[in-house]
Amino acid sequence: MPISSANGDSPANRDSSASRASRADAFLTVSGLSAGYGGSTVVKDVGCQVGLGEIVSLLGPNGAGKSTLLKALVGMAQVSAGSVHIGSRAVTGFRTDQLARLGVGYVPQLKDVFPPLTVLENLEMGGYLLKGRELAERIDEVLEVFPPLKAMRTRTSAKLSGGERKMLAVARVLMLKPKLLIVDEPTANLAEELAHTLLSQHIAGLASTGTAVLLVEQRVKAALEISDWSYVLVSGGIQLSGKPDELRARADFADIFLGAQGTGAMGTTGTRDGT
Repeated sequence: MPISSANGDSPANRDSSASRASRADAFLTVSGLSAGYGGSTVVKDVGCQVGLGEIVSLLGPNGAGKSTLLKALVGMAQVSAGSVHIGSRAVTGFRTDQLARLGVGYVPQLKDVFPPLTVLENLEMGGYLLKGRELAERIDEVLEVFPPLKAMRTRTSAKLSGGERKMLAVARVLMLKPKLLIVDEPTANLAEELAHTLLSQHIAGLASTGTAVLLVEQRVKAALEISDWSYVLVSGGIQLSGKPDELRARADFADIFLGAQGTGAMGTTGTRDGT
């Protein structure tokens, strides 16, 4: 089934109540996960869930371990405890290519495209399991989601702007029609208008087609606006979770999120998570 063009659906326009009621049947279930690098634990005893057609945001201050958690989910960080399930299948420690065959797509914060390759070649790499006519049709479908890329088919990704590269990175992962899209800081270093478009139209639009989205995002307010559920990660552990409106209403939300970092990161720009 072709994926429709992003329409900017908000959580209020999606059936978030249904996704909440069916969380026991979430497509992604993470339980008691601890992970890190070289024997050093960065995230500890983390649990989270993402349902189909739902955007779940993972928020937190710099160095909280958000990127490490995503890497642990896709086999790029060492898991020392806990489990990861896709549906009813245990996939703890599976490689990214193995997960792709199970309907999981991952867009890293950095190194998310192949700079020497053209836009078209990047999409072909993303659709490496597809052949012939199926590959060509899928490229056309994905380009409908990101119309600006249509005129750039022959341009190398090294010559794209930051926003264009991020669109291409997401488009490349969409080639295999993932049921779960894991995205790490898609708006990092993007201009405000481009960041808003990417989140409110493209990312939100994917969820409206039934894709489960787990999003790490530096723009806290913007992430809360499109999320059905949010987790706040501080010092490697989940400190808060709930519906965005519930989190915003908490008097201690900013204090828990920011700690001693001040109020600046609660704005729309934020900073990168280095772990």
